[in-house]
Amino acid sequence: MIVVPLAEAKNNLSKLVDDAAAGQIITIAKHGRALARLVPVGKTSGKRIGAMKGKLVLAEDFDAPLPDDMLDAFAGTHE
Repeated sequence: MIVVPLAEAKNNLSKLVDDAAAGQIITIAKHGRALARLVPVGKTSGKRIGAMKGKLVLAEDFDAPLPDDMLDAFAGTHE
C-alpha cells in the first residue's frame, strides 16, 4: 500500500489512477491522516442486462384496465 500526501496526489492524479488500475492500493493522506483510497476496480461478476431475454412471458392483457373495485381500492374510495 502506498501513502501519498493530498498535495502530491493532486499533482500526480493521472499516474496514481494508472497505478491503482494496475493493482496498487493508494491511500491519500492530509496532515498524516488517511482520507481516501484509490483501489483497482474489479471485474463485474453480475449478469448482463438482457440475460432473461426469452424467459419471461407477458399475458396478452397485461395492460388491460383494472376492475373498478381495484381502482377504488388504490384511490382509497372503496367501502
